[in-house]
Parts: sequence; C-alpha cells; structure tokens
Amino acid sequence: MSQHVEPRNSASVEPDERTRDRVLTAVLEQGPVSAAQLGSVLGLTPAAVRRHLDVLTREDLIEVKLVSNAKSGAGRPARRYVVSRRGQTEIGDDYLEIARQALAEIAGVRGEAGVVEFAERRFAAMEAKYQPVVDAAGADVAARSKALAEALNADRFVATSNSLNAGTAMAAEQLCQGHCPIQELATTFPEFCDAETGVFARLIGVDVRRLSTMASGGHVCTTHVPTGRGVVRKLATVPANRVAAGPRGLPGTISNHQQERP
Repeated sequence: MSQHVEPRNSASVEPDERTRDRVLTAVLEQGPVSAAQLGSVLGLTPAAVRRHLDVLTREDLIEVKLVSNAKSGAGRPARRYVVSRRGQTEIGDDYLEIARQALAEIAGVRGEAGVVEFAERRFAAMEAKYQPVVDAAGADVAARSKALAEALNADRFVATSNSLNAGTAMAAEQLCQGHCPIQELATTFPEFCDAETGVFARLIGVDVRRLSTMASGGHVCTTHVPTGRGVVRKLATVPANRVAAGPRGLPGTISNHQQERP
C-alpha cells in the first residue's frame, strides 16, 4: 500500500529536502530498489540519486540490502535500498493507534483500574533495573535523585537532577526528563505518568510531586524531590503483579493531573 512521507515542515523545507523526502518515499514503496531504478522512477540523474541516498544512509533512514541474482545466483550481489527500522519510525506507523485502541478496550472492560494495573506492570521493569543503581548512592535523598537521573539519562531520557535551595528547609532536587518515548500515549492515558511518578517516589524514598509533563504540554517532565529531610523514608514497594486497589493504584500519592501546575 502506497504511503506518503510528509516533509518535516512543508512551509520551509529546502528543495533538496523535498527531493530527499521523495527519494525516501520511493524507497518505501519500491524497495528493495536500486539507485538506477529510483532515478528512473523519480526522473533524477544517477549522481543526484546517489547524493540523496548517501545522506539518507548517514541519517540511518535507509540501509543497503545485498540481493543475489535471482536467475543465476552467480556474480556479486546487487545493492538494493530499503527503509531502515529508524526510517519506518520517522515515517510513522500504526503502533500508537493500536496501543490506544488496546488500552481503550482495557478501560472499557475493567475501567480505570485496568489501565493503572497495565501501566504499573509496564514500569515494573524500570523499577527493578534502577533500584540497585539508586540504592548504591546511599541514604542521601539528593544523591539518590542524581543517581536516578544518571540511570534515566543512560536510557536516553535526557535527564538531569539539579539542586535548589540547598541547606534550607525548602531544599529540593528538580528531576527533569527531556525525552518521553510514550508521550503521545500518555497524553490520552495519564495513568502512565502517574505510574512513573510512583516508581520515582519508591526509588528515591520520599514523596515526590510532578510539576509538569510533556504529555500535558510541558517542555520537559519535571519532578520535585524534597531533600530537606535527614533520612530516606522508603515507601512500600509495589510488586510487579500487583492488582490496583483503587484510583491510580498508588495510596498516599496524588495523580499527575492534580499535581501539575499550569
């Protein structure tokens, strides 16, 4: 089925970029396809096609597939171009809509508690992975927050933990994430943000408060971690197979949409 690749910003895209989008679309529709075939389909010279193919390859949007001669099987395999995994993601797919529909089905059958349980199971692996890293930082709340930020950053969440009002009763860490892989999904189902907030609270050992999320329109996801307390109070760990007992499934915490500031 033919797909069209939308230019990144049709109002300001340079001619070269528009042509590159055409090349990417043709590779998607025709691939595995040779440079000569692309030139014929798009009306471009061999030199122009190869220039765009080189750029798309460097950007990891397409990749080379070696194809043997189907008739004789002899000779060197021919170079053919196909869209890479990253290219498929850039172009877009139906996974997000499928996920939304699946969660809507869960909500329809089991209500909000079903979505909460699903979200908590989804974040259980994160909690188990980060727990030893955060615990290695010791009992200091600020150190634990920074250790969590480093763990998140290693997983491409673009995270930082910055100290505020050090040495005062209002001392805190501001834990920020610049990337959210489920931002679009969490926009519809904020239960995912709530589940992640609960994980952060249990990992660091204090009640935390979400000030903003990308899913609700924030530039970054920001979590307030109070550090003006002397001792880490470990919150109860929620088992991975826990069944949510009530709304949001996290007794003692406040949901994101209640926490966030305008």
